[in-house]
Amino acid sequence: MKFAVIGAGNGGQAMAAHLSIMGFDVTLYNRSPEKIERLRQRGGITLEGEVEGFGTPDLTSDIREAVKDADIIMVTVPASGHRDIAYAVIPYLKDGQVIVLNPGRTGGALEFNNILRQLNMDRRVTIGEAETLIYACREKEPGTIRINSVKNIVFFATIPSFMVWPTVKMINKAYPQFVPAKNVLETSLNNIGAVFHPAPTLLNTGRIEADNDGFEYYLEGVSPSVATVLERIDMERLRVARALGIKLPSAKKWLEETYGAKGKTLYEAIQNTRAYKGIKAPATVNTRYIFEDVPNSLVPIASLGNEVGVDTPTIKSVIQLASCMHGIDYWENGRNARRLGLDGLTKDEILAYAEGNFAYEKEVSL
Repeated sequence: MKFAVIGAGNGGQAMAAHLSIMGFDVTLYNRSPEKIERLRQRGGITLEGEVEGFGTPDLTSDIREAVKDADIIMVTVPASGHRDIAYAVIPYLKDGQVIVLNPGRTGGALEFNNILRQLNMDRRVTIGEAETLIYACREKEPGTIRINSVKNIVFFATIPSFMVWPTVKMINKAYPQFVPAKNVLETSLNNIGAVFHPAPTLLNTGRIEADNDGFEYYLEGVSPSVATVLERIDMERLRVARALGIKLPSAKKWLEETYGAKGKTLYEAIQNTRAYKGIKAPATVNTRYIFEDVPNSLVPIASLGNEVGVDTPTIKSVIQLASCMHGIDYWENGRNARRLGLDGLTKDEILAYAEGNFAYEKEVSL
């Protein structure tokens, strides 16, 4: 089984190096030749922390070379780059390949699938998304990644949904932590980054812009009052999920299942999450916690809420504040229902679309 890892950021380097250390055939792609060349000069990637070793994946800045023979294409770029990756890989995809968004954030697989359908792509590929990146990691220095934690469980879904079991069986050879979810609505709405990233960043703006040395993002940045806002965002997320017939754990329960962290309140659970220790706040509010997570996490949750009659006032207020701060209409430019191909659909039609009930499904043989 051959892997391609698309994107040589923190997560991509961690994944490519770890797969290599585990003995898999893996190619790491990054569109910047300079970054690939730096890694090539080092001879590979050093992992520290929970996973230690020196990985030696193949390296390329040619996306055709990266994906042409891959069985599983692991996309680790920020969600804001998923559209570009979709357009870039389409000419080189082959029947039977699997594309996995790590993570999909909210609506990643739906957006990817909508692009493939709009372009009338006739190759039979499976599009999957993980609810979260399996690694909590940071780049210590170029070519050296510290993995603070490998998550205990990662829910995973596919389009079409009936392909989840054979796909998970393949991925489990490398990652036994991947377990099947019902459909991509479940993985998308279980996107905890939507709860934990944008609001704490916005509510700590003054501190971020004044404190050049950084501070502990989760352990200091999420005060009891900030945690109260996060609980409201989480409540609205769960309401949208329930309206679509999706049962999800709360953010507090997710911390317990993923990291073994417990607490009577969300604030206490965050403070007790060992993997969050040492994770610093972003140095600027021009961070992926805003420009990635607002349009690709909060906007689709609120937009889905509009489609099924669930109001999300706290989430919408965060979208509005972020749009004002960055001077960008994140609602229009984000993964709204129109971009996901869901606008105007009924609840049952949304569910059918998420399951992948389209023409070629009957032709795929297991």
